Amino acid sequence: MTPPERESLRRLLKRRPPGAPAHVELERVTKSYDGRNAVVRDLDLSVSRGEFLTLLGPSGSGKTTCLMMLAGFEAPSSGTIRVHGRDVNRVPPRRRGIGMVFQNYALFPHMTVGGNLSFPLEVRGLEPAVRRERVGRALELVRLEGFEYRRPSQLSGGQQQRVAIARALVFEPDLVLMDEPLGALDRRLREELQYEIRRIHSDLGVTVLYVTHDQNEAMVMSDRVAVFRAGRIEQVASPEALYEEPERSFVARFIGENNRLPGRVMAVRDEICEVDVAGRIVRAFRVVECAPGDRVTLSIRPERVALAPTPGLYTNEFEAQIEDITFLGDHLRLRVRVCGRSDFVVKIPNMVGHGAVIEGDRVRVGWIPTDCRVLDPDNEEDTA
Repeated sequence: MTPPERESLRRLLKRRPPGAPAHVELERVTKSYDGRNAVVRDLDLSVSRGEFLTLLGPSGSGKTTCLMMLAGFEAPSSGTIRVHGRDVNRVPPRRRGIGMVFQNYALFPHMTVGGNLSFPLEVRGLEPAVRRERVGRALELVRLEGFEYRRPSQLSGGQQQRVAIARALVFEPDLVLMDEPLGALDRRLREELQYEIRRIHSDLGVTVLYVTHDQNEAMVMSDRVAVFRAGRIEQVASPEALYEEPERSFVARFIGENNRLPGRVMAVRDEICEVDVAGRIVRAFRVVECAPGDRVTLSIRPERVALAPTPGLYTNEFEAQIEDITFLGDHLRLRVRVCGRSDFVVKIPNMVGHGAVIEGDRVRVGWIPTDCRVLDPDNEEDTA
C-alpha cells in the first residue's frame, strides 16, 4: 500500500459518530396490517434533539408508515415509541404536540391563510390576541407577510406549501414531521423550498423528521439520513458518510452512482481484502465480515477512479477500453470495459484537452483500496 493510501485508511478508521441526547426513540417497532406481512420490521431509531433526520427509501419501504406511527395516525403492532422519554403509543395525535406537513398541503379551502394558521391555535384555546401575534410571526418566518387574507386557491403551489409549513410551526412545537412535502412541486420550486426549510430549521432549532424518496433532496437537507428497505433500516449516517462509506450494497446502489464488481475473497489482511474479480486481484477496504472464499460485491464511485494514472501511484491499476463517452457539461462520463465489466463508469472533469481520449482507446485506470469497499453480495432484484 502506498503512503497516501495508508493515510486515507488511517483517517477512515478514526471516524466516529457524534453523540447527542435523544428526542425521539423507536424501539423494536413493528407494523403489520394483516398480522402476517410486516410493513415495518423490528425497527430501532434514535433522533437527537434539534436534528434534521430524513427517512429515505423506495416506495413501499416503510418510511411513511414509520412517520404515521410517530404522529399517532397509525398504532404500532409491537414495540415502543418515545418522545422526550415518554411512551406515546397510547397518546392520541392531538395530544402529542407534533407539527405535521403533508405533500398535498391539507389546507382548508374555505378558510383564508390567516384562518388556516389560526385554527390549530384556536383548538388549543389561545386568546385572539395571542393567535394574531403567532400567525404574524409564522407568516414572517415563511416570508408570506401580507398574505393573511388570501385563500389557498389564490396561491401558487410553492406558496401553499409555505402556508402548510407555517401552520405546522404556528403553535411552536419542538418536533415537526414532513411527509414528501415537496413532491407536488416543480424542480425549481423544490430546490428553492429545500433551502427555505433548512433555513427555518436552523432558525428555530426544532427536531425535523422528513420523508422522501428523492436522494438528492435527502443529501441537501439532512444532518443524517436513514435508508429504508423492505421495512428495515439499512444504514443511518450523515449524507457524506452514506455516499463515501456505504455499509451495504443496497445503500451504495441507492445513493448516487457507483460501480459494482462481484468477486470472491482471496485473502484478508487487517482491514484490506484481496478479491478475485474476473481473474484480476482488486484490493479493497473491508466493511463486512468476510473470509477467504466468501462472495462479496466491491463498490467504487466513478469520480474516485483515475484515468491514465502515473504508473505505480495506485495499488489497483488495470487496462481498460473506452466503450462510450458522454458530455455532461462540467464533466465527462466514460463507460469502460475493465475487470470483466463493460458498464464500469469513470467521471473526469471537463477541462481543456479532454478530447485526448476517444471511444475505442485503450487506457489505464486506477484507484486506492480505501475508495473501494467490500460489501455484501448484491441482489439487484431486491429493491422493495
